[in-house]
Amino acid sequence: MTVRTQVHTALYTGADGGLLERSFRLRVVAGPDAGVEHTLDEGTTMVGTHADNDVVLTDNTVSRYHLELRVRSDGIWVKDLETTNGTRHAGTKVVQVVLTGPSRLRLGKHTEIDVVPEEHTIPLTAYGEDRFGNVLGATPAMQKLFALLARVAPTEATVLLTGETGTGKEAIAEAIHQASGRAGGAFVVVDCGSIPHELIASELFGHARGSYTGATSDKRGLIEVASGGTLFLDEIGELALDLQPQLLRVIDKRQVRRVGETAPIDVDIRVVAATHRDLRAMVKAGQFREDLYYRLAVVRAELPPLRERLPDLPALARHFADEMGRSGFDLSAALLDQLARHDWPGNVRELRNVVERALSLGTSQLELSDDTPRGGGPTGAPGSTRLATGGDPASVLELPFKEAKAALIEDFEREYLVHLLARHKGNISRAASEAGIDRNYIHRLVKKYGIDVDRG
Repeated sequence: MTVRTQVHTALYTGADGGLLERSFRLRVVAGPDAGVEHTLDEGTTMVGTHADNDVVLTDNTVSRYHLELRVRSDGIWVKDLETTNGTRHAGTKVVQVVLTGPSRLRLGKHTEIDVVPEEHTIPLTAYGEDRFGNVLGATPAMQKLFALLARVAPTEATVLLTGETGTGKEAIAEAIHQASGRAGGAFVVVDCGSIPHELIASELFGHARGSYTGATSDKRGLIEVASGGTLFLDEIGELALDLQPQLLRVIDKRQVRRVGETAPIDVDIRVVAATHRDLRAMVKAGQFREDLYYRLAVVRAELPPLRERLPDLPALARHFADEMGRSGFDLSAALLDQLARHDWPGNVRELRNVVERALSLGTSQLELSDDTPRGGGPTGAPGSTRLATGGDPASVLELPFKEAKAALIEDFEREYLVHLLARHKGNISRAASEAGIDRNYIHRLVKKYGIDVDRG
């Protein structure tokens, strides 16, 4: 018997950031089912003798549910389901393994299966326009990003957006949605960092009436609301560990189960996630599930900080002014020089807030404070620079919750690190030991905030 399925390809970003088109094929090469072929789609593929499996075998030494396989951006994740006769790879019995190249698996006593990857690089053509959706950018970094997103947006590929706070990840996510075949559906934003832990399960998955105190009626969760459209999971790194398995099941099965119910509900969603945190470091630290990370990071796109795309700054400032109904925004040569020497820790969001504040004060020009030196160092350190806020330290309280929270966290991280390194004269190992954090994390913060370690 030979079963053949059409080859379905999936898009991935490789280790170098390039775009790959990849498919994986299973071929039974030994045993009573030799000749069976099956293409591994995104999600989970089950192998065994029970009729419910995706690949059904007749070898009686293979268990009813023998093997689980999952396509990841780094290869095929294979898990033996505690079987009687086991699964072997390269002669060794395995519990789980990630296959990154052509491999052979032995199931039970007689069946052997080849796992064959088929992939090629997709060349990205020059984008050629200065905006993607409502996001502006003519610099090489943004043009490269737009070229990648323009190729990926029309597909169903899951996208993980990374980058510093304020770089415009939500705007990019919405642009992906608008450039996809789901543009007529809902674009639903879930801010994983702002919903209280005790409410997020209900908000995401919905709940049945009476499932907990106060649940007086059935409620659709945001995942259900997004069906037919795009679900944007902002700040996914803040999602609690105990909720991550439930989200993984939703992404894998495209089914959601409301709190208090047992029957799943089918959903048709495309997932875009975003974070300013290093999820790979969180995986290593046990703070984020590895399987969920690889399910989200199918296509990875990093948004550059504003300080690395300063030629875009004048167009961005005028664009924000136009959005606020004030065209003809005045940007003198002297002011542009000042703006270019600001380090923009809040990135594009900070620029938008500065433009909005200037307009609300009835001026057509941006203003920088005159009492702080210019440079690229961290706030409060030598060579730092701040944009004028009217002299009111409480002005952050005028921002939306998410923006205010991000600004305060970044200020804390920067100031804490400056003083910590000063106490240890720039010795990162001793600083990490005192703070109780990984030295690699300090290295990342030092790079993020441009801190001169030699000066501390």
